[in-house]
Amino acid sequence: MQGQASRLEPVVVILTSASLQTQGMAMVLSRAMQEQGGQLTILLCDAAGDLAIESYQSPAALAPKGMKPEGLLQQIIDAGAQVSVCALYLPNSAYQEQDLRKGVCVAQPAEMAHMLRCQNSRVISF
Repeated sequence: MQGQASRLEPVVVILTSASLQTQGMAMVLSRAMQEQGGQLTILLCDAAGDLAIESYQSPAALAPKGMKPEGLLQQIIDAGAQVSVCALYLPNSAYQEQDLRKGVCVAQPAEMAHMLRCQNSRVISF
């Protein structure tokens, strides 16, 4: 589709919940928005930051498809989303930057603030 890149709608998803189902639904909806042409940015904070850790495994898979939030997150990353942990996550956890899964970075507050206040961005929080 010619000119599609200029029509991508910026979507910022902020995920902080420790709830397995909330994390799973956030990833399902994020992937759906990405598939529908959303230019996706995900910010993982607090307990949800654990999803960004390469070695992290959710306690259970979610029905009906037996998926885990971190598996869905990896699909989203592989499809080109920008994913980051909040700037406070690593300094307040047992993890270091090298523990992050490939494709995840540490959010820069000024850059994230710009995305959040951008007039055409949709901001969704879970």
